[in-house]
Amino acid sequence: MQKFPPVPEQMDAIRRGALEVIPEEELERKLERSSATGKALVIKQGFDPTRPDLHIGHAVSIRKLRTFQDLGHQVVFVVGDYTARVGDPSGQSETRPRLSPEEIEANATTYAEQVGRILAVDRVRVEFNSKWLAPLNLADILELTAAYTVARMLERDDFELRLREKRPISMMELMYPLMQAYDSVALGADVELGGTDQKFNLLVARTIQERYKQEPQVCLIMPLLRGTDGSVKMSKSYDNYIGIAEPPEEIYGKTMSITDELLEEWYVLASPLVGDALEVALRRSREDPYQAKRDLAWLITQMYHGESGASRGKEHFDRVVREKEQPEDIPRVVVRLHHENLRFSDGRVWVPGLLVVAGLAASNAEAVRLVEQGAVAVAGHTVRDRNARLPARAGEARVLRRGKRRYVEVHFVD
Repeated sequence: MQKFPPVPEQMDAIRRGALEVIPEEELERKLERSSATGKALVIKQGFDPTRPDLHIGHAVSIRKLRTFQDLGHQVVFVVGDYTARVGDPSGQSETRPRLSPEEIEANATTYAEQVGRILAVDRVRVEFNSKWLAPLNLADILELTAAYTVARMLERDDFELRLREKRPISMMELMYPLMQAYDSVALGADVELGGTDQKFNLLVARTIQERYKQEPQVCLIMPLLRGTDGSVKMSKSYDNYIGIAEPPEEIYGKTMSITDELLEEWYVLASPLVGDALEVALRRSREDPYQAKRDLAWLITQMYHGESGASRGKEHFDRVVREKEQPEDIPRVVVRLHHENLRFSDGRVWVPGLLVVAGLAASNAEAVRLVEQGAVAVAGHTVRDRNARLPARAGEARVLRRGKRRYVEVHFVD
């Protein structure tokens, strides 16, 4: 029979860093039963693959999933390849643009590898929710929708606001919380984690599980990390995130770009420090913000790329940003002029397409967005026109830059 730490010790570890446990007494009962029977609890969290990257804002709760793993419980990492077709309306003032199945599949394939940077891969179940959502027939869907009322759904803050301001809400968006709740039914979840923006969805799942004759899950609400812009939560939608699989140079440099105001929040939520070490770091962030930021950039980069990666990130930052030099070790990419994404004609290639082929953007949509934000330079000159075309011929080379730190040297061939 599996042994677990004493329940008070488990509760202390679970509460640490969490905002709410809803309801706490139910979690204690579940843990006591688990200890008595030797059966691990099922702990669940889902992530929709709307972009290729998991980011350090996601990592706040993924690290709590690791806590549950270390306590001996079964963690299920749900890749929302089916819910991504709808798009989570949490915090959205407008209906989300829909992603194509191809975009979702391309993004989803990276998630299982990335989560291994935080969770013990031999002790995590990675599940794609298309496994149980795709087979639902109309009768199944009607049964699911009958379990919740429109009135209760419209109590959700973002729906209520949009309704009051006469902005559209699609029927598909109303389905999203029910689809996420059905994930909990399919998995028999005992606990689900989510940020404060997910609280409504997690509570819906409690109701739905009861309708399906299951014991309702406990909702563990985690704080949201503000993004690099310092104004709103870190989000792929806002392009203010640091992906955990990004190169160390990017992670280090983006961390160095945050405002001093974010330092304490990022140390608490995004760094591995706890206890006295955290208190020392928080004090330094008030006394010497620049050095505290360098220390934080090192810590975060080290978490995902180790000591060598942190050293690379620091050296690259000092050389390129502090000393204003172009890096010496720019990756070299060979690009065929007639690649379909380059739209080669009249001796010119389309710049956003070139970014994708060169590996600086995951999709044409992302590349266009980067160009329009002024985050792309060719041969040192910023490009802002989404329709920009670059003269190119076989044997020539161009240096592309994304952001302040990411370079690629492109060599054109026929």
